[in-house]
Amino acid sequence: MSEEILINVMQVDTRVALVEQGVLQELHIERADHRGIVGNIYKGRVSRVLPGMQAAFVDIGLSRAAFLHISDIVPFEPDTLEPPLEIKESISDLLYEQQEIFVQITKDPLGSKGARVTMHLSLPSRYLVYMPDLGRVGLSQRITDEAERERLRTLLLSQDIAPDEGFIIRTNAEGHPEIPFNTEAIYLRKLWQKVQEKIAVARSGDMVYQDLPLPVRCVRDFSGLRIERLRVDDKDTYEHIVSFVSEFMQGSIAQIDYYQESKPILDLYGIEDEIKNSLNPKVPLKSGGYLIIEQTEAMTTIDVNTGGFVGLRNLDETVFKTNLEAAQAIARQLRLRNLGGIIIIDFIDMHNEDHKQQVLATLEKMLARDSVKTSISNISALGLVEMTRKRTRDSLERLLCETCPTCTGRGAIKSAQTVCYDIFRDIRRQISAYEGRQYMIIAAQSVIDRLLDEESATMEALEAQLGSRIRLQVEALYTQEQYDVVML
Repeated sequence: MSEEILINVMQVDTRVALVEQGVLQELHIERADHRGIVGNIYKGRVSRVLPGMQAAFVDIGLSRAAFLHISDIVPFEPDTLEPPLEIKESISDLLYEQQEIFVQITKDPLGSKGARVTMHLSLPSRYLVYMPDLGRVGLSQRITDEAERERLRTLLLSQDIAPDEGFIIRTNAEGHPEIPFNTEAIYLRKLWQKVQEKIAVARSGDMVYQDLPLPVRCVRDFSGLRIERLRVDDKDTYEHIVSFVSEFMQGSIAQIDYYQESKPILDLYGIEDEIKNSLNPKVPLKSGGYLIIEQTEAMTTIDVNTGGFVGLRNLDETVFKTNLEAAQAIARQLRLRNLGGIIIIDFIDMHNEDHKQQVLATLEKMLARDSVKTSISNISALGLVEMTRKRTRDSLERLLCETCPTCTGRGAIKSAQTVCYDIFRDIRRQISAYEGRQYMIIAAQSVIDRLLDEESATMEALEAQLGSRIRLQVEALYTQEQYDVVML
């Protein structure tokens, strides 16, 4: 399946859209005042060691200290390239406060949390990842075919690779008959040599390596896909990409164009509208059903509903078709919205076991195209699918939006009726303490309107108890929940 990359560059931000068959699949945004830092290498100082958590906080010169877990310090297991499940050391034996170390960002700061870092430094290229401390050749776990794994390993080891060098073969290499491993290895060695020169003179908090700019980084990371065309609307970025592709990625993209049309580049394929729609919790399905996606701090929940889809044959078939369509839509929405962490999917209840397995297989098949690591469980007894998707950067919603100042993130505010009753309680509370006083209520228009209409009888009873009129005043700047009861 062919893909196209559209790159919109402005002075304030850069947006990269991955389009598949005319449909937006992924969107990457980087703002000039808040560049992503994943992949950057810093010289840091250990500010705190927490043996109880087997972790440490590292000051790398950012506003918040970075988080370093012991699994990002200990050596990899020889076969899995993963830290051992049982780590016998204590982090206190490996690090001490004020120790200076070099770390690499693996996860951008998210919300109130600092960046996640590792001491396993790496430099990526199109097909290889260079890891100076690895000392052996490894392969991406996403390459599952044993014959292909052996072919790639043999091909790399046949090149000019020193025995003590560490390389990981990326998923992009799978299926390619001829891969310039030696050329990439030379490039990565030269790059590491430049990093070492900066390391030698670095001070605490200094950045010694910065990953490629977003457009070039996306070109590199999307290179495993069948990119037929790339269009970019900025001349300097266009020239940078052409230079990078010609030097390191020849043949990976069939056509690279400098887009100069009057129509904004992200208006092609209706991408701007897609971005707006991706901020809505409701996602309509072609059949008439819909998804409700709700993102919270703890997890993301996705609810599947039949909506206006009534089917043609029977209930089981209607539910099955809706869930199949939903599984495809969910996989796309996870990529488009960049949802990560724990994700709970509530498919419509299915009684047919074969239907359940087909829906799950469809979800897994669609997620196989996702470059971000995912893990899916079977459908539970309650009809829920639990899954995780690795979170390395902010979701689209958190990047483009801010917490609502009215509801402060709750997603709901008190009704005008509830606020009126709160006001009545406040006045009655003050009557017992301050007899014979007059009162003025200052509130939003909706609350004042209700006090004059639906709650007028209660207001009259309260005024009779006070023996005086209660003055009302509208404050246009107040939200519906805000009010003041002023004693005159």
